[in-house]
Amino acid sequence: MLFKEVEIEKRGFAPYRRFNRSIFEKTKHLARKLKKFRILHINATSSGGGVAELLKSQIALEKGLGLDSRWFVIQGAPAFFEVTKKIHNLLQGKSGFLSAKEKEIFNSESRNFGRDLPKLLKTVRPNVVLIHDPQPAGLADFLSENQPSILRIHIDLSAPNAGALEFIRPHVEKYSRVVISRKDYRPPWFPLKKIKIITPVIDPMIAKNKKTAAGQAKRILVNFGIHPERPLVSQISRFDPWKDPLGVIGAFYHAKKEIPDLQLILAGIIEAADDPEALEIFKRVERYAKGDPSIFLFSNINKLKDISHVEFINAVQTASDIILQKSIREGFGLTVTEAMWKGKVVVGGMASGIMMQIKNGKNGFLVSGPEEAGRRIIELLKNKKLCSRIGREARKSVAKNFLVPKSLGEHFELYLGVAK
Repeated sequence: MLFKEVEIEKRGFAPYRRFNRSIFEKTKHLARKLKKFRILHINATSSGGGVAELLKSQIALEKGLGLDSRWFVIQGAPAFFEVTKKIHNLLQGKSGFLSAKEKEIFNSESRNFGRDLPKLLKTVRPNVVLIHDPQPAGLADFLSENQPSILRIHIDLSAPNAGALEFIRPHVEKYSRVVISRKDYRPPWFPLKKIKIITPVIDPMIAKNKKTAAGQAKRILVNFGIHPERPLVSQISRFDPWKDPLGVIGAFYHAKKEIPDLQLILAGIIEAADDPEALEIFKRVERYAKGDPSIFLFSNINKLKDISHVEFINAVQTASDIILQKSIREGFGLTVTEAMWKGKVVVGGMASGIMMQIKNGKNGFLVSGPEEAGRRIIELLKNKKLCSRIGREARKSVAKNFLVPKSLGEHFELYLGVAK
């Protein structure tokens, strides 16, 4: 079968009460109405991206609250994922177009998934089908009209390529509801009454988001040649042109003129099966960095040796003086949320998803280019009090708006709405 199940153990919801009592109680109340409700989640990969991480927590907690939630990933050919990566880039505003051959690859593979879908539906018998992002969006063509279905689009659709948006339109229009992260991501032709806005969130109970002692974090990074007493800025995101890794290096060199002992980490472990472009971008970044001993690049998980990926990311976020996320386009940006939750000051690009989280000068900073980012790095490294104040505000804003119990409750309302 072209669908592979991802096994997720259920997790208890009780530990989340301490983060926000009223949201916790509301979510539990909604969950009682959904007891034994069958939810089928389908996406492209079980690892290596923000969507996969969101699903791991969401499904574990849905199960823990009494829903019968299951998760399957599509098993597509490499050529299919090359096309869907191009669609992803076009939908985020890249110029270009899909060739007739590329369209046929997408449609042909979608038909293959569609042929296997009835077997999956017969096995799961879902009350609601929830499809994540464009890769499996074509499955809408193979769902009956009386099957409640939701398309969750996680990417930045603020300025999409018109041709790509028109290409996926026939599929999108067949869903009962479409979930987006911001109201301006709504395709103009999609009815407002069928739109639900749910912002992505982080799970404060998973290892990556639990506090690590600063000393321990620095000891981990020493293993990779990173000096514990020199200033450190980092960007954690896959190697992707929308994340602007070359702009990050430009900002680093600008700041280094005044802070010569500055260090930079670019960490984007390549493990997402649906991202064939990442290695090519990494090689470009490697060339641009020119072997600078103060720039540390991480793309291969084997480079981490006996340190787990989660432990490494937590250490980088904890030990860094400043976290960068200089994205040009960003559906949301969970690495921003993670760093803010750790009380770090984040310098982010003027991308829609980042601007949802950062209020410039209050809980972080927004910049438009490498020089401005470099100037902000210099200012922050010279003003520790400012870093501390912004970091405190950052954590407060995440606690209020971007933790998993809130998103769970919003999904439960959605399930109840479409299943009526």
